[in-house]
Amino acid sequence: MEKMGTTDSELEGLFEQKKRVKNPLVPIGAFITAGVLTAGLISFRMGNSQLGQHLMRARVVAQGATVALMVGTAYYYGEKL
Repeated sequence: MEKMGTTDSELEGLFEQKKRVKNPLVPIGAFITAGVLTAGLISFRMGNSQLGQHLMRARVVAQGATVALMVGTAYYYGEKL
């Protein structure tokens, strides 16, 4: 029986093999989405609803691209680890 506080070498080896992989494009996509959303809300507030509508559509595209990057990265690196 092991004492509490001791580490299992198998678990330790497993966690060392699995490294966190970062994708720099996901935060960039999130910032682009937030920027387009902000510009769209400002244009709605200024009374330019046509531009605001176009920016909201662009936000949906940017948000979809960000989610696709997240899923694609998880799928790509999920098979390698």
